[in-house]
Amino acid sequence: MRPMITRKHFLLGAAATAALAARPAHAAAKFTIRVGVDVPNTHPIAAGLAAAGKAIGATTKGEVNVLVFPNSQLGDDTHMLANVRSGAMQMMSIGDNILATLVPSAAIDNIGFAFKNADMAWKALDGKVGDLVRADIDKAGLVPMPRIWDEGFRQTTSSTKPIQTAADLDGFKIRVPPSPISLAMFKALGASPVSINVAELYTALQTHVVDGQENPLGNIESHKFYQVQKYCSLTNHMWVGFWLVANKGFWTGLPADVQKVVAAAFDAEALKEREANEKLDASLGETLKQQGMTFNSPALPAFQQKLANAGFYKTWQEKLGAKLWSALEKYTGQLG
Repeated sequence: MRPMITRKHFLLGAAATAALAARPAHAAAKFTIRVGVDVPNTHPIAAGLAAAGKAIGATTKGEVNVLVFPNSQLGDDTHMLANVRSGAMQMMSIGDNILATLVPSAAIDNIGFAFKNADMAWKALDGKVGDLVRADIDKAGLVPMPRIWDEGFRQTTSSTKPIQTAADLDGFKIRVPPSPISLAMFKALGASPVSINVAELYTALQTHVVDGQENPLGNIESHKFYQVQKYCSLTNHMWVGFWLVANKGFWTGLPADVQKVVAAAFDAEALKEREANEKLDASLGETLKQQGMTFNSPALPAFQQKLANAGFYKTWQEKLGAKLWSALEKYTGQLG
């Protein structure tokens, strides 16, 4: 059995950093944290996880080794989530829409057209909405880091036509992630959604299993979907955050002082990642145009009204519960 880190290796707060700085630079790793994520290594989420890993290694003088596996190297989201729950993996970064298959309340920030901007979403998830979701993640046997990461607003792309109006979605074959709320939203909008993991999406678009998909601009560019999609409609229909979660058995097996170092490093990078993703998103429209995509900005109230007419908001208010819905509307205003 490997030796355990004792409290004499770590002290709280600034004293912990000072004590660790005085330790030999070549201490062997006593804990290894494998972190999986589905985005490519060029995405701000993957880059931020890697930066946090370096910071953790430096602060602990190599006693905690963080290995980041981007681009679904450890399997698709469903596979990784199962492995984190079983303890085969220590941590993963997972979209709230996928996490909602296990923790239904994680879908609260995916409500269609709920947030006007990313700052509104961050305030909700750092605040009362996030408190309720984190409690539910914990009940599901996972440990969430305090701050959510930003994947951004999702846009709709197509190989056949721009989505100008809500009617353009009628019967439209669109890929959505394996997420109940994504399926429900596009069915309510009249589309024909198909759940496909992102690792298989490029091929599905290339072979016309589906004619369109919806993702933030960062994913559209990093996964090279512009090679198989012509039109990008700025629907801003859903904001998605990524929760960084750990296997509870592994996490509770870490000394409390190590937990503080790890959580603090990941949370510091989460704040940086949010800003980086916003800057990237602002620049990607022009980049994707140069790569051959055509953009349009549809009028969104008609999409929202179609969701309301289909009972989408009422259904999800009932599914998620009055307490969580009320917490959301304190940030967004009344929905539906």
